[in-house]
Amino acid sequence: MVLPVPSPVPAAPAVPRRRRRRGLVAVLIAIPLALLVVGVAVWFAFNATRPTPPAAGTTTFAQPLRIPALAPSTVEDGVRVFRLEAREGRTSFVAQGETPTLGYNGEYLGPTLVAARGERVRVEVRNALDESTTVHWHGMHLPAAMDGGPHTPIAAGETWAPEWLVDQPAASLWYHPHLHGRTREQVDAGLAGMFLLTDDEEAALTLPREYGVDDVPLIVQDRSFSADGAFGGGLGMQFDGVLGDTILVNGTIAPYFEASTERVRLRLLNGSSARMYDFAFDDGRPFDLIGTDGGLLASPVESTSIPLSPGERAEIVVTLTPGERVVLRSQAPDPALHAGGAAFDVLELRAAASLVASPEVPPTLAILPGAREADAAAQRSFEMSGHEINNREMDLGRADFTATVDTSEVWTVRNDNPLPHSFHVHDTQFRVLAVDGAPPPARLSGWKDTIALEWDREYRLLVRFEDYADPTTPYMYHCHLLWHEDQGMMGQFLVVEPGQKADLRRPEGDSDDHDDH
Repeated sequence: MVLPVPSPVPAAPAVPRRRRRRGLVAVLIAIPLALLVVGVAVWFAFNATRPTPPAAGTTTFAQPLRIPALAPSTVEDGVRVFRLEAREGRTSFVAQGETPTLGYNGEYLGPTLVAARGERVRVEVRNALDESTTVHWHGMHLPAAMDGGPHTPIAAGETWAPEWLVDQPAASLWYHPHLHGRTREQVDAGLAGMFLLTDDEEAALTLPREYGVDDVPLIVQDRSFSADGAFGGGLGMQFDGVLGDTILVNGTIAPYFEASTERVRLRLLNGSSARMYDFAFDDGRPFDLIGTDGGLLASPVESTSIPLSPGERAEIVVTLTPGERVVLRSQAPDPALHAGGAAFDVLELRAAASLVASPEVPPTLAILPGAREADAAAQRSFEMSGHEINNREMDLGRADFTATVDTSEVWTVRNDNPLPHSFHVHDTQFRVLAVDGAPPPARLSGWKDTIALEWDREYRLLVRFEDYADPTTPYMYHCHLLWHEDQGMMGQFLVVEPGQKADLRRPEGDSDDHDDH
């Protein structure tokens, strides 16, 4: 068969140069906009249909909640000393086989460290893994060289022993690896634990405080399992990181907690690397929100739900009646943070037939200093987009800015695209000044180190740099969706004395190439 020869096409009339230039500009603008629209549509469609943990109301709570052990310590020359070892393990989660895991002083997760304000502490961390790691004290105010970020790697077989003075209010903090490009992988394998701080003011309050009895840490994570029991089957990698279809609480699947007291204090940690939660009880009962990332609120906030992005914490007190069962679940997250989410169960509280009476939650919890924007020495803006902050990916050899010790700054932070993000700052506990120009909700009125960022919503933060200056070792700020962080959604800053020159030192052995990205 011979194809017919088409008739010659008349030549198009010449286009004036200015019109051609305008057309080119329009095309250059249209292409990224079209790609953004397509990307947004694909992301929302994908999230709307992807699997989630079993639907709320379908879980059979079959295992008693594991309570992480309290880490032993000794006092040596006036310093409280803890010892941690990062090691490989195998953990029985599911019937199909043991799961290769990582843990501190055990197979999975780590013990709970407890220290008091005013104490000097030292944590001797031995790395028994076959790769480097770090340990970051998330939420802790401490010198940059002790912070455990990517500039202080612990080589395989080596020991790191940071020491610092605990000088911040009572709070629920945590610890986890922070190795550049490998944070998500090591945290998801099980390297995480709680670090609780106490102080005299908190100790004087009539709050539940018997660890594991009426004061209960809850490290909430999502995981999936392959056919052989290993982590990683099911949902796999998503646009926002790794999501799982199985909920673990303190490493326990489908857990229940047997309550013996009228009131129970739950220290909630979103220990997932990507999933957003909105914690509530299945009967809608109110509870008292008493604390957030950096410590107690000024007064309890009666709430029926509390949303937490990865890395955020909240302390709540719930009241029980004898013999009842109530389920802590996650409601469908705010669509501004996560599309297509569904509600699922987290933990069942089983109240004993007879409960020990508990005091009422005090109406006043803490005295918080006023957040004075007028005292700020500088203003900065941070745009979160894709895997970049201010159009930059992380470079361990670059300080993104320098701050002066014992000054405050106002940071304006915005999520510039529909991908979910969060924002975490090392060393400092900040205050939220405004959300889209309005006063923050009561749940964000206290000390924070991590916040969830909805698309196109502006957060103004008052950030203060106190006590510690180091011209060579930086602190980090980053998205706490850990895959985003590993992909480069992170920056670093130095805190220096007035007039001191910054002299950032790249970590030994690091180069500009990061193959693990």
